[in-house]
Amino acid sequence: MISGRKKIYIRSILHMPRELWHQVILGFHLVTGASYNTVSVKAGDEAVLSCPYVSKVSLLMVTWKKKCSTCCSLAYRRDHNETRKLKCSERMMWKYSPDSDPALRIYPVNLGDEGNYTCEVVSSAGNFLSFSSLTVIVNPTVTLTYDKTRVAVCQASAGKPAAEISWIPASNHSTEEEVHHPNGTVTRVSYLGWVNSMLSNVTCLVTHPAKNQIMSLDLSCK
Repeated sequence: MISGRKKIYIRSILHMPRELWHQVILGFHLVTGASYNTVSVKAGDEAVLSCPYVSKVSLLMVTWKKKCSTCCSLAYRRDHNETRKLKCSERMMWKYSPDSDPALRIYPVNLGDEGNYTCEVVSSAGNFLSFSSLTVIVNPTVTLTYDKTRVAVCQASAGKPAAEISWIPASNHSTEEEVHHPNGTVTRVSYLGWVNSMLSNVTCLVTHPAKNQIMSLDLSCK
């Protein structure tokens, strides 16, 4: 049974002028249930953030918001069968029909999409919240070179998180350094000297959540 307080709240939403949608601040104190999930996606891929399912009969309104004052807000009102977007790029839209599954689709994902998202469903059965934390993984650019001092240089540039670098065959003579960039990516560099070594080639192994990469360098003619 719907309480009198919820009936008043629902009635106010249904009669709200369309031009005031972007000013709606949904009443979190009336929330019936909440869910939490984390999503990790590679940059350039598709991210799908789920929202509580409510039957089409009871659905009144669903709103997606990213947690920041200047971020996207995406709302759907079933009584008007209408979607409104505020500060949203064309990459953000419903994955399916919002009255059947109000999942949010972001494609292609980029680093700026990373953050916390909230979905609230307003229905005759109550309000339902879903909190999603989106993490964007960036595959590093890998290079393997050498210099005149007979040092092999394996570099994994602008990865997120930072890549792990190892050498084959393993060596205790390698050194590493890393640079943290303002956008949250990291460049990691590993140096391996082969002076007075009998090695004919070395292999650099870069381990990363997005993709593992292997590069080899022929030392016989260096």
